[in-house]
Amino acid sequence: MQTNLSYILLFCCFFFTKLGFSQDIKPTKKIVVPIKKKDTIPNTKRDSIFSVKKDSLAIKQKDSVSVDSIKPKETIEDLITHVAKDYTIQNAKDKSVTLYNEANITYTDIDLKAGIIKIDYTKNTLFAKGIIDSTGYTQRPIFKQGNEESEQDSIIYNFKSKKAIIYGLKTKQGEMFTFGNKTKRVNDSTIYVRDIKFTTSEKLDYFIGTNKAKIIPGKKIIVGGSQLYIADIPTPIYLPFAYFPITQNSISGFLIPAFDTGSSDRGIGFQNGGYYFAINDYVDLGITGDAYSNGSWGFRANSNYKVRYRFNGSFNFSFENNINGIRGFDDFSKSNNFNLRWSHNQDTKASPNSRFTASVNLGSSKFFRESQNQFNIAQTQTNTFNSSINYSKTFVGTPFNLNVTAQHQQNTNTEKITMTLPALTLNMSRIYPFAGKNGVKKNAIQKMGFNYILDSKYLINTTDDDFLTAKMFETARAGMQHRTGTNTNFKAFKYFTVSPSVNYTETWQFDYIDKKYDAVNETVVTDTISGFKTFREYNAGLSLSTNIYGTFNINRGRIKAIRHTIRPSISYSYRPDFEEQYIRKVQASTDPNDLEEFTIFDQGIYGSPSSGISNSIGITLNNVLEAKVAPKNPDSDAEDEKISILNNLNFSSSYNIAADSLRWSNVNFSAGTRLLKDKLSINFSGSIDPYKVVASESGSPIRINEFNSNFLGRLSNASLTANYSISSSDFKKDKEGKKDNNRDPNNTPDVIGANIDPTNRFGQVNNAVNNTEEDKNKSAKLYHADIPWTLSLAYSTSYVNNGIDGGNIGIHSVIFNGNVELSPKWKLGYSSGYDFKNGAFTFSRFNFTRDLDSWNFNFNWVPFGTNSSYTFFIGVKSSVLSDLKWDKNKPPDRRLF
Repeated sequence: MQTNLSYILLFCCFFFTKLGFSQDIKPTKKIVVPIKKKDTIPNTKRDSIFSVKKDSLAIKQKDSVSVDSIKPKETIEDLITHVAKDYTIQNAKDKSVTLYNEANITYTDIDLKAGIIKIDYTKNTLFAKGIIDSTGYTQRPIFKQGNEESEQDSIIYNFKSKKAIIYGLKTKQGEMFTFGNKTKRVNDSTIYVRDIKFTTSEKLDYFIGTNKAKIIPGKKIIVGGSQLYIADIPTPIYLPFAYFPITQNSISGFLIPAFDTGSSDRGIGFQNGGYYFAINDYVDLGITGDAYSNGSWGFRANSNYKVRYRFNGSFNFSFENNINGIRGFDDFSKSNNFNLRWSHNQDTKASPNSRFTASVNLGSSKFFRESQNQFNIAQTQTNTFNSSINYSKTFVGTPFNLNVTAQHQQNTNTEKITMTLPALTLNMSRIYPFAGKNGVKKNAIQKMGFNYILDSKYLINTTDDDFLTAKMFETARAGMQHRTGTNTNFKAFKYFTVSPSVNYTETWQFDYIDKKYDAVNETVVTDTISGFKTFREYNAGLSLSTNIYGTFNINRGRIKAIRHTIRPSISYSYRPDFEEQYIRKVQASTDPNDLEEFTIFDQGIYGSPSSGISNSIGITLNNVLEAKVAPKNPDSDAEDEKISILNNLNFSSSYNIAADSLRWSNVNFSAGTRLLKDKLSINFSGSIDPYKVVASESGSPIRINEFNSNFLGRLSNASLTANYSISSSDFKKDKEGKKDNNRDPNNTPDVIGANIDPTNRFGQVNNAVNNTEEDKNKSAKLYHADIPWTLSLAYSTSYVNNGIDGGNIGIHSVIFNGNVELSPKWKLGYSSGYDFKNGAFTFSRFNFTRDLDSWNFNFNWVPFGTNSSYTFFIGVKSSVLSDLKWDKNKPPDRRLF
């Protein structure tokens, strides 16, 4: 019974304690009156009365009840740590502390820095403000609680209610800056602000002004009537209300479309309107569409995904139903086009022994030429689509590795598509079974290595019309090939290297062909038959090579010597005639004696067996020319520099001993060099035919077994390419003595912009200046006469001579591109060229960009040609206000054909 009474007493104590606490934290007028009466009582009486009560009653109540159950909650929950640079004044009478100059206090999760801070323990308040000195109002209070941080002119904070009044607020929520005149902080989750400005620019280049707003930190901002200001100038853009998400995580929402008022014959409509799905932290999805008054419409799905330390990628799908003209009229046309792009990358840390990657770009061949919503005009100049999905695995502890690839090649001009779905390759690295102990390879036997490759394919050849239909599989082919071989090398006569080799190939095909003569239609009919067929091939070879060095001492000027390196090589190879045993004959016309030869492997993936005996000798000659140059300063301790004069000068040909005629093959040659401090790259290649050519009955050229009267033979084809890259920095000395190694003349730039991601609506918007950390510190001052610029030139020409019609120039053009920075934030880009053969300019484009700090300006212009067009864009950089933009465009004429 006593135990039960104890619980009841404890419950009552707790209940009355809660009632007392609620009265303590909710002050009313009734509490103020007794305090005033208490002050009128003389101090002596108060002391005597209070002491008696303290001795006789207060202590007992404290010991029996107060300490155990009804101790009131302290207003100050933790220690307040405070420091100041100049002085700290503690007033015991007023129970206050004043901190001056670089004052700082910390309390629980609150960190406050200001010029002056005053803490009133009686009122449980804190007041902070800045200091006025010769430079103005400085050391403004910076209030930080948890992850929230704000800067203001002054602040009053109540420890008890955790409310605050802030004047001159400046805070940042995500990408959004908030400037408020007077702010009332109700609690940790709600803030009310008067005369507020919202912007993504800390410099207030622009802002959205409103009289009142409600802020829920980390979630959203809700405002009333708002107006857009640019450089403190009000604009006619007015919103009755606005909602700004400021969460750190992505959220779902509508995507505002861009309206088209009739820039083409498709009529009025809208583009890129839809909805964004923030599925989770790893993947998102954006669905957008277009619609026009003439019936044209489009659909797009864009998704990005990423799992840290595992993989990341993006997926883009576009489909368009394009209509031209009016239904029922002769000029009416309609087409359906699509494009699919998928990129996937696996982090190397996810699996060191296996890797999966994907780069897919496939779709309708006319997609970019007919699309109503593709403003990257350079994509219309792309003639091929290529895709590759690859999985590779290395079997640890073995010489084997596996590679599975699905490939796709598409020619947008011929609309032909070739796919391998899939191609599997099992490769065994070269092994040396006869190597000595610890892998030592000294003699030819020990150096003998063996390798093995298993290659299998499922090949599909189709067209745009048959793509993704059952018909595309009718001509599909499947096969497998095994390749193995061995080789070794050894020294002969001290200076020569002899390398013998033997190779064996076995081909398996899972379908073959048969031909029959159709007497009714008088044609040869080819049938494809499913079945397993195989053939085998082998060859053997021997090569002899050496290196010859010649040094010519000159000692003229800075050139000390020139070294000529010659690498001659002669080889012999033999391969029997493997086709003869598989040859079949079929009647080719009404004449029974007119027979056509074929093999059942003619249309296989790996082709038919090699025809004819190959018993040939190959000759190769490689040359390299280098110079040894002394440093510019003869008193310098720097070493002599090696400069390449001629990177390569190569000749190659072969002689087939087994052939009954035309035993010599063409003499192929190539040469390349780099000049002007590696800024100019020149490459020249061609082929010389030693035999004469005569015209056949149809007029086509035929080689005859008779040498040309010209000893050097006939130049059948040749090509010359030159790439040169220069910039304004090449004429200035680098203060740090650094050399720009990024510009390789052999690596030609994207002079027409075809490599720009076509899913980027405005092409080179992301290529604007001030994207790097160095550029962001640029100020908008004038360059005066020092204007940075770059220029890249690419020259190409080709020559063809079939021996009958004479020589013709195939290609003769120069292409150039570059940019000019008119100021640190103004940039002009250009790309064009001139075709000397046809006497016309090539595809030309100009790009103007202006970095407006918090805004981007971009203007792309194709001035002439079939793709004449322009796009104009100006908008906020920040993703939070990305819909605050204006774009105007004039697309090229889209004629469906």
